[in-house]
This record gives sequence, C-alpha cells and structure tokens, in this order.
Amino acid sequence: MIIFGTKGYLYQLAIVTLVCGRCGNPSAHTLRKRVTKFTLFFVPLFPVSTKYLTQCTFCAAEQKLTRDEAERLQAQGTVTG
Repeated sequence: MIIFGTKGYLYQLAIVTLVCGRCGNPSAHTLRKRVTKFTLFFVPLFPVSTKYLTQCTFCAAEQKLTRDEAERLQAQGTVTG
C-alpha cells in the first residue's frame, strides 16, 4: 500500500503598511506565502502550488498577489521570517 497526498505550509514573509481595499483603513498587512507540497509516506517531496497573499490585520480581508507583487512588497516591508 502506498500512502500519498498533499500538505500545506504557510510562511509569513513580511509586514507592510497598506490601505485596505475592503475596509479602507491604513493598517498593517501580513505578506504570506502558501505552499502545497506532494507527500509520499508523510514525507514532503516537491511543491505542487505556490500562492502569495496579504491579510489585513484590521478586518482580516485577504488579497491574492502575483509573485512579482509579493517580491516588491517584501523588499519594502519589515522582514519577519
């Protein structure tokens, strides 16, 4: 029997101050990277998907970003990880 599946990992890359598109408040946003990896016998082997997002600390709204946008925000933000 072969046991396989996926497992998600969430990395916090930086904290940046932005104006939220949902609530309109200038607040801190956490820049996060979500990686889903293929696992075989519970051992993560390789990434299947990678997504970048920001989350408002005021209203908890999430916004998806491209890799280029995430790298640009990470360069201007406070690095946390």
